[in-house]
Amino acid sequence: MLTPHFATHLLYLHGFRSSPQSAKARQVAARVQAQHPGVTWWCPQLPPSPRAAIELLRQGVAAWPWATMAVVGSSLGGFYATWVAEHTGCKAVLLNPAVDPERDLARHIGEQTSWQNPKERFYFEPAFIGELQALTLHNQPPPERYRVLVAKGDEVLDWREMDTRYASAQPMLLEGGDHALSDFDAHIDGVFRFLDLLPATPPG
Repeated sequence: MLTPHFATHLLYLHGFRSSPQSAKARQVAARVQAQHPGVTWWCPQLPPSPRAAIELLRQGVAAWPWATMAVVGSSLGGFYATWVAEHTGCKAVLLNPAVDPERDLARHIGEQTSWQNPKERFYFEPAFIGELQALTLHNQPPPERYRVLVAKGDEVLDWREMDTRYASAQPMLLEGGDHALSDFDAHIDGVFRFLDLLPATPPG
């Protein structure tokens, strides 16, 4: 019999122009597969349309046990992860989460390439800005369900905005660092302790 508090399902959401092949996504996937093989893992390639992305996620977790699922999101994926966590009540880990993507991505309208594969191209449409606005939540999330990592050295997003947006979740402010959290190795253990995933051999 499973202990109810263990997370049995984990969703990972990548950022803008990123993919499941991002460094952090692969690090988390490797840790899950090595130490938590019984956990259901899903890291989808998110479509450019925010509305389509949320619909994909909504359908993907519809049959999941919300009481024992968790989500990790980076940058724009952190914005989506907040939406998922607020609509399911699950735990969330946010890594340099986007706070105002409709403002920040307005200058990226047009053809874009993927960070991991520059040959892959997509078009970021003007209508997507309105879709982001429609998904924006303004409530302060509860600290017991959120762990927020904010790098003060983020060169893309303002760490002060992230700190203010998620103030109630008591963000962990990291001196230096960068938007990609290149030093994620130093933080992954804490992330996994918070997620409390089902261990390979459940106790008892």
